[in-house]
Amino acid sequence: MVAGRARTPLWLAQSTRFAGVSRPGARIALAIIALLIAVTLGACYLGGRSPSVEGRSGSETDAMLYQTIVEGIRHGGHYYAVAATALREGGYPLKPFVAFRLPTLAVVEAAIPPIVALALLVAIVVGAAMAWYIRLRPETKDGRGARIAILVLLAAGLAVFLERDMVAFHEIVAGPLIALSLALWRPGRWVEAVAIATIALLIRETVAAYVMVMLLFALSDRNWREAAGWAAGLAAFALVLVLHARAVAEVVGPLDPTSPGWHGLLGYGYFIRAVALGTLLVMAPLWIAAPLIALALVGWAAWRDAVAPRVLAILAAYAVLLGVFARPDNVYWVLLIAPFFLLGLLFVPDALGDLVHRVLDRRRSITVTRMVR
Repeated sequence: MVAGRARTPLWLAQSTRFAGVSRPGARIALAIIALLIAVTLGACYLGGRSPSVEGRSGSETDAMLYQTIVEGIRHGGHYYAVAATALREGGYPLKPFVAFRLPTLAVVEAAIPPIVALALLVAIVVGAAMAWYIRLRPETKDGRGARIAILVLLAAGLAVFLERDMVAFHEIVAGPLIALSLALWRPGRWVEAVAIATIALLIRETVAAYVMVMLLFALSDRNWREAAGWAAGLAAFALVLVLHARAVAEVVGPLDPTSPGWHGLLGYGYFIRAVALGTLLVMAPLWIAAPLIALALVGWAAWRDAVAPRVLAILAAYAVLLGVFARPDNVYWVLLIAPFFLLGLLFVPDALGDLVHRVLDRRRSITVTRMVR
């Protein structure tokens, strides 16, 4: 038997995953966390290019491009013809076919008044925030501090998504939809999560990384019905993508420019800076923002919930996408994970407390070898 003093959590309702590690294991975990913070800071200051959000031609930004396409459809144009014209005039590449966004968001927004499109975006963002608050509130003790912490972290991740001028930007809609999907997912309850994720997938192709991670976890857990649901979403997306490629081929000519490709190899530092840029951490100096981002990953690893390892794997998948494939101007990919990334910080105080407690607990192990009656 091992005699150990129980530690009372600071504001969580239960201890973290780290509460059960051995004393040597706690020391190793703290060393790994310190190394993660050091590597994160080093990667930010010593290597890689900084994210760029500037447009490719003149002062025209991507957000303006997508709004121009929406207006063109609203005035009677066909999506692919309008998009091809806007891309050419803006100096954007037209090849390969993924240079064209899927038409879903533009067609929907063109069919409704701008104020309704903005209201829908606000509803999605507020819905994602409420879903995560409902998910996290029972994980904390009763008290104002925990409630405020949850709200602050939600605001830090979602504030950027309420910019009116960005309503036609695909990640601005798809990111909160991923957050809502994740918040609604629970073991045995996946239909709503799959449905919302499929909608996001039909808005932005890079949502596929999220869906594939969820599919792999369902297969690993032998939840065949859930796995079939995620696979069905991917199948629907694949069919739409084939039709999309054919439609693009009809409006692209042989002299249209080709994308330079997606093999930026910008590294871990680019990913960290992108996360800071996609959240309210952009207001903090990098030497503060970078450690907080690293600690958010630690927090997700510490939470005793089935969704936590899924979130950690999703963040890792997008870290690879941004660090390996993104170009400097692809920083907006991070908006797909920004809404929920910093929520991991909620678990950090108790996670570190559990590890420090295990290191400082000097009670010896008591081994029972014989019982005398």
